[in-house]
Order: sequence, then C-alpha cells, then structure tokens
Amino acid sequence: MASTSHRVLPGFGLSLGYTLVYLSLLVLIPLGGLILKAGTLTIAEFWQIATTEQALASYRVTFGASFVAAAINAVFGLVVAWVLVRYPFPGKSLVDAFVDLPFALPTAVAGITLATLYAGNGWIGRHLEPLGIKIAYTPYGIVVALAFVTLPFIVRTLQPVIEDIEPEVEEAAASLGASRLQTFVKVIFPAIFPALLTGFTLAFSRAIGEFGSVIFIAGNMPMISEITPLLIIAKLEQQDVVGATALAVVMLVISFAMLLTINALQWWAANRHKGRAA
Repeated sequence: MASTSHRVLPGFGLSLGYTLVYLSLLVLIPLGGLILKAGTLTIAEFWQIATTEQALASYRVTFGASFVAAAINAVFGLVVAWVLVRYPFPGKSLVDAFVDLPFALPTAVAGITLATLYAGNGWIGRHLEPLGIKIAYTPYGIVVALAFVTLPFIVRTLQPVIEDIEPEVEEAAASLGASRLQTFVKVIFPAIFPALLTGFTLAFSRAIGEFGSVIFIAGNMPMISEITPLLIIAKLEQQDVVGATALAVVMLVISFAMLLTINALQWWAANRHKGRAA
C-alpha cells in the first residue's frame, strides 16, 4: 500500500495562489500603480522633473551615503559577528542583544538621539568640532544614522555562516604554515563572502529608503544634505503628486538595477565558492 505524504502547507497550486495574491497586494499592485501614475507624464516632463539640480543632488546624497554606510558596516559588522561567535567574554549576551536595538528602536528616536550626541554641544560632537570634524547636520550625519540602522543586517547575516566554519579549519591552515592573514584571505573570507554580500545588499536596500532617523541629523539642506525621500515628501506636501511619483520611480529603477547587480555578484561568488569546494 503506497504511503501518503502529508505536508503542513496545502498543495502547490493553492500555495502558489496564496503567494501571488499576497505578493500582488503588498508589492506588485502598489508598484504598478506608482508606474501608471508616472506614466501620465510625457518623457520630456518626466526627464525634466527627474533631472533637476536639486533632484540630482538628492540622488547623490541618498545613494552615496547608503553605499558608504553599508560598506562601513560590512567591515565592522564582520568584526562584531566574528567576536560574538568566536570569543567568550563577560556580558556577551548583552552585547548580542544590543545588536538588535536598531530593529526595536523607532527610527525617529534614533535620529533625535544621534543628533543630540553629535551636535556641536553634544557629548561626542563637542570633542570632534574643535578638530574640524562636524557630524550633525552634514552628509556625515546621514552616514552615521544609516550605519546605526543597518548594522544588524550585516551581523545577523554573517553569524550563522561563521558558526558553521569549524575552528579546525583555521588550525589546519596554521599547521600548513599559513599566517593569520593568509588564513583569513584564502580560507575564511571565500566562505563568508556570499553572506557578507547578502548582508551588504540588505543594509544598502534598507538605507536607501530610510527617512525617520535621517531627517533629524541631516540638516535637510537642499543640494547639500537633502535625501530623496525627503524631497518626495516635500513634493507631496506641495500637492505635487505627479512630481513625487516621478522621483519615486527614479529611485525604484536605480535601486532595482543596483540590487540586480549585487545579486548577480552574490550568485557568482556563491558558485565560485562551491566550485572551489568541489
């Protein structure tokens, strides 16, 4: 008598239907409406709105600060994840819990706190400004806010991968005469690079759309420290829905292109690592 396999979820057809409906309601239909609204503009009108001097400056600030923040966290997030996995120390559980604090803390609260700390009279800012380093109300403040918000994405993506790397691998490399740097570059880094790239992608994606923590520390000066989401909000407040939609579509297209490129690099890195392992 043939055994019947039981599954927790319903059959493929029904599950796929639920998936498509849910995805459509949350993602596809809103994005489709956004594109249709922007489609009411002619190409010349769309180009004129999307390429104003203020809009171009906001793109540079938004994507530049997001990339820098994600890159910084790729380095220091790797260090944090490595320490949390490999080294026992007093208060480790508390430090591990602090990593998730940006997830739980409202972004507006984070922005106000960072602006207070890094302002000219803040606990940190008053020591930096005499050195000629101004953080609050500059693009540097945006990078600080985005780095704070996106750190957990890097750490939590890397931790399980580092846990899967046995310490014996490092010992074997050392026994063959490899230095610590050679062991990291030749053995450890290829194994964690796909996960690191995934964490970078998640952090970068999160940073692009960040608003609450940025507006309090950025200063929001046009052409200097104004992010595109803030410019979109400003257009909506001016009842310029079509203009806001045009900027949103530009953000969508650029973000999708960059994420597609990063995902292609991630796929290449993962396949390359598998090929080496085989």
